[in-house]
Amino acid sequence: MSNPTRHVEALRSCAIFNGVRDEDLKAIATTVTELSYPAGHILIDAQTKDDSVYFIGQGKVKVSRFTNYGEETTLNVLTAGNVVGELSVVDGRERSARATCLEPTTVYALRKSEFERILNSNTIVARNVLRELTSRLRQANDNIVHQLEEQRKATELRLAKLHRLIEASKIVNSTLDLDKLLGLILDAAVKSIEADRGTVFLVDDIKKELWSKVLQGDNMVEIRLPVGKGIAGYVAETGETINIPDAYSDPRFNPEVDKRTGYRTRNVLCMPMKNKDGKIIGVFQLLNKKDGVFTTDDEQFIDAFSAHASVAIENARMAQEMVSNERLSAVGRMASTIIHDIKNPMGTLRVYAQVMKKKSGNEEAAKLADEMIRQVDRFVNMTQEILDFTRGVSSMNIQEVEFGDVMNSVLDFIEKDLTKNNIQLIRQAEFTGKVNLDQDKLVRVFYNIASNARDAMPQGGTLTVRTVREDGFVKIEFIDSGTGMPEEVKKRIFEPFMTYGKKHGTGLGMAIVKKVVDDHKGKIEIDSEMGKGTTIRMLLPLS
Repeated sequence: MSNPTRHVEALRSCAIFNGVRDEDLKAIATTVTELSYPAGHILIDAQTKDDSVYFIGQGKVKVSRFTNYGEETTLNVLTAGNVVGELSVVDGRERSARATCLEPTTVYALRKSEFERILNSNTIVARNVLRELTSRLRQANDNIVHQLEEQRKATELRLAKLHRLIEASKIVNSTLDLDKLLGLILDAAVKSIEADRGTVFLVDDIKKELWSKVLQGDNMVEIRLPVGKGIAGYVAETGETINIPDAYSDPRFNPEVDKRTGYRTRNVLCMPMKNKDGKIIGVFQLLNKKDGVFTTDDEQFIDAFSAHASVAIENARMAQEMVSNERLSAVGRMASTIIHDIKNPMGTLRVYAQVMKKKSGNEEAAKLADEMIRQVDRFVNMTQEILDFTRGVSSMNIQEVEFGDVMNSVLDFIEKDLTKNNIQLIRQAEFTGKVNLDQDKLVRVFYNIASNARDAMPQGGTLTVRTVREDGFVKIEFIDSGTGMPEEVKKRIFEPFMTYGKKHGTGLGMAIVKKVVDDHKGKIEIDSEMGKGTTIRMLLPLS
């Protein structure tokens, strides 16, 4: 129901009616219509014609325009006592902006014809309207200038971020050394988002672990943790981003590392590193934003940077693989040449040994001739084995053999070599029975392991060889009292060309050992500690 008294009070609060006489205001009040709208209601829309002016009695109205790109720009926010929609009435053109109720709003609508009559008859209202339009124009200009300034700041920030990304990409693409590359990636990530420190983990798909290298003292130490465990493990498993603004108030954070190191973690940003196919190949874990907490901008930067980092990592891995393949190829060519050159003389030696065995009539000479034949065959087979490995060839001659006899024969042979080097062989061969295996290849595996143990005990020591039945396998352990090996070497011992503490050899021995065990569907493990020796454990299936 219309309430003239309330209309008068509402109009009196409007700036364009300042100074208008009460009788004139009462007359105007009888011509307005009171309307109420909810928040979100579009009071006026652009490119439309409307024959009313609206005086705001209560609430808040946003006046805005849309760009050709669909972006909304706020020109003004009007509250009680302001008029909206007067421009179209004054100039007779379409509405140029949208007016939206920001909250429940009450307005008083005055028809265009009545508004024009008031303007023509009341100079006070006309002057007030002119002042209001001038004020609105100034405010709109200020708003536009402010928004332009904000847009420029945002553009400068984006350009700065792009520049940081370009510089970081240049840095990480400056090397093909994977260990050095991980350090460069971490350094670029830490500096770019102003973190205090962090870790870059890579995913080991075979072992389902995350691994990284950290500096402890003067040495680089490899650390590993299971995928799915801890914050980094969870990110590696799920691909989610974890941004923790207050580490100690978040149950996902484990403070044990802080307790051990004395470092105080305030906040954490942990994000996946994905390659071009979207596969997670690593994890960024960044700690302690220098000022405040990690922001959405930091997340966006690391997300963009991870694409470049993953490409650099895959390039480094590809380069390492190419180098390894080229080295294997070179060793293969060498082995091929050796085999070609020694076949004839070795064949001659073998024939002479057979002749000596037949003609000597002496049992001791016959044993020596047999040993010569075995050594010739072993030498040729070892060279052929290296050649096969470099070519990726795998041929097995599986036969059923009495394992105890094979083991005793091997131990008899290697004991002579060990004794010469002041090394005691301790036999604990408990397993006996028939096993299907390639005897020649496995004998070379045992000899290779024993030779490595001998080299690890230059001052002498003990080598214990133990065999037992275990859960459908025969377990063979070679336990030496040698120098042991550091964790980094232990992790890489089965890689081609990996050597430690040896001045001779091709670096393929343990790689070939693992391949032979794998070809037997077996398993091989290594336990080693510096200064306390090494245990090499093999499990070969019984059936």
